Amino acid sequence: MHTSEQKEMLRSAHPVEPHMRTQVLEALRDIEARHNVTVLFACESGSRGWGFASPDSDYDVRFIYVNRLPWYLTVTPGRDVIEVPISGDLDINGWDLRKALGLMRESNPTLLEWLRSPIVYREEAGTMAQFRALAGQVFSNAKGWHHYASMAKKNFREHLQADAVRYKKYLYVLRPLLAARWIRTQPGVPPMRFAELAQHTLHPVRDAALIDEINALLEVKMRAGEAATSPRWPGIHAFIEAELARNAAEPVQPLPVPGNAALDALLHDTVLRYQR
Repeated sequence: MHTSEQKEMLRSAHPVEPHMRTQVLEALRDIEARHNVTVLFACESGSRGWGFASPDSDYDVRFIYVNRLPWYLTVTPGRDVIEVPISGDLDINGWDLRKALGLMRESNPTLLEWLRSPIVYREEAGTMAQFRALAGQVFSNAKGWHHYASMAKKNFREHLQADAVRYKKYLYVLRPLLAARWIRTQPGVPPMRFAELAQHTLHPVRDAALIDEINALLEVKMRAGEAATSPRWPGIHAFIEAELARNAAEPVQPLPVPGNAALDALLHDTVLRYQR
């Protein structure tokens, strides 16, 4: 619908302070040493990755790591998540490779968004190129669409019914709605960035008034605190209601996806590659 060379229709910013990037990299090195793992990939999730962080937004760092071979060879599975206590503005946790591949098999949107984050702190390029390619191959349009459509419906019901609502809650409905629309029109993994989603799912002429209103919302949200509220935005509200109604009336039809052999092969090869 739109080319990547076109000027983006929506405001977008992905701020990472240099001292925070340094702190993140130090935290990742400490995690590797303490847990005897190798971090394959680390990115920014949440509002900084989506492109509409507030001045007081946290740094939500998410990572994928591989354990040593003995960890995978026990009768009782070990814990497959590493969580670090929140420190200041830094919220950091990650998933073991086997867990990540299992979630990939289920087309887990959170994992797929990590892979498309515009803010990458660390990456083992060869491994993650395979990982990303496989994620696109095994993606289930039906599972992805259902997740985003359900998320939008739930957030709308729980957060947008009052006369005054938090700015970010509108975006927590709009983003999954546009992701569901992306999957409906071009069955594949939607981008993480909100501005890119809009670029490919909204029309610059037909949706001009809606785009202007979303930009106005973004401008205020990116200057206000996370808890700031406003009265309803009528154009955005009407669009949400219409899109939710369409999702209820026209669910997407599932497309075939391959089996697990390639997932097993990537796990096997990667675990053996990172032994020491």
